[in-house]
Amino acid sequence: MIVVRNVFRLKYGQARAALALWKEGRPIMMRAIQGPAPRLLTDVVGPSYTLVMETTHASMAEFEQAGHSVMSSDEWRAWYQRFVPLVESGYREIFTLVE
Repeated sequence: MIVVRNVFRLKYGQARAALALWKEGRPIMMRAIQGPAPRLLTDVVGPSYTLVMETTHASMAEFEQAGHSVMSSDEWRAWYQRFVPLVESGYREIFTLVE
């Protein structure tokens, strides 16, 4: 099992807008992939204006398939173009879940 965290450093003052947009985009993502709903996390301490989308997958292969399904969706691409202007930078972390 792997945990994937997409970490977005938002532009100053854009946290509310970005969070609202992610709540709108979540159902689009869920239509394109199967599995548990992504979790949205926001900063409490540390770098301000940080938004994290966390997903779990059975394997890297499943993660890659899910990514392809989402990113090939025209509906997702249109949504993502609205999200990009709110982001300053971002990165991805992938962890093995130890049970």
